[in-house]
Amino acid sequence: MPKEQNFAAQQRFAEAAGGDYHAFYEVVAPDAVDHDPAPGQGRGPEGYEHFFKEFRTAFPDLHLTYDQVVADEDRIAVAYTLTGTHKGVYLGFPPTGKQVKVRGLQIAKFANGQLVERWGSSDQLGMLQQLGLAPTPTQGSPS
Repeated sequence: MPKEQNFAAQQRFAEAAGGDYHAFYEVVAPDAVDHDPAPGQGRGPEGYEHFFKEFRTAFPDLHLTYDQVVADEDRIAVAYTLTGTHKGVYLGFPPTGKQVKVRGLQIAKFANGQLVERWGSSDQLGMLQQLGLAPTPTQGSPS
């Protein structure tokens, strides 16, 4: 039943990202590697806790929706959509009060019911554009 065990761990990871931070210590291996870490994100569960605490402070109404999920015996791929309102400092930028809707992809590898590796990408440029912190294609390059 690895697939079901891994999916349960992925669901628990999402709960941890939603604010149940101690769950990271249940479902993320201590030496887990994130191949696409956020700036300043460390390894293992501590790294995820640090990142999501900062991210949820910046976007306290953060909501995650799984759009597609594909799994095999040791990996789960997720296409997701994040929504939220920028109400706290994000990447050093003060709150704009603007709402964002960002899509992303993640592939997580599991062993013994814990995340051991992660690859991911989200539309960070699109998020910054929605917040008015980066030019949109119609605005052109900054001077």
